[in-house]
Amino acid sequence: MKRIIVAAFLVAGVAFVGPVLASEDLAKSAGCMGCHAMDKKKVGPAIKDIAAKNKGKAGAEAELVAKITGAKGHPKTKASEADVKKVVAWMLAA
Repeated sequence: MKRIIVAAFLVAGVAFVGPVLASEDLAKSAGCMGCHAMDKKKVGPAIKDIAAKNKGKAGAEAELVAKITGAKGHPKTKASEADVKKVVAWMLAA
């Protein structure tokens, strides 16, 4: 019985970590990490600073997606809108 419980926790952990790593890889491949770092300001603000600034803000995800995909106040990205949504969700969860 203990083995089943431990296995369930391991599967749940992999299910949670997998999307997080995928979104970070997506951010790298989309070029986001060229201007943003997780903990420090580069050309753009740190991802953790973006998350903190938008924490609890209604509509923050849609606002950031629009800013990035519309290239208004942000350089044009090569990522699709669906990928931008995934990266923004990952960033806001940081």
